[in-house]
Amino acid sequence: EVQLVESGGGLVQPGGSLRLSCAAFGFTFSISVMSWARQAPGKGLEWVSTIYSIGSTYYADSVKGRFTISRDNAKKRVYLQMNSLKPEDTAVYYCTIGRDGPPRGQGTQVTVSS
Repeated sequence: EVQLVESGGGLVQPGGSLRLSCAAFGFTFSISVMSWARQAPGKGLEWVSTIYSIGSTYYADSVKGRFTISRDNAKKRVYLQMNSLKPEDTAVYYCTIGRDGPPRGQGTQVTVSS
């Protein structure tokens, strides 16, 4: 069974940092394109970042220069380092398979507020 388990969210002040983690189960992680997406209150799902199996990375303009996606194929995990967080980054964050895959887990809540 394919499973994605996100963790690492929390409450942080503007300008702060968080590192999200996603554990993958039930598919061949090492060859899979992995992404992070987010859903803010009252809004649709927004693509944030993608990493390919060979390590190429892509970012939404809204997070470019502040967020870094990475992966550890041995541990079957994908990460999202988030720096210089802004209130508009507040959302539930999901990791997904592929560029536009649907969320499969519960996500992890990130709240940026003073």
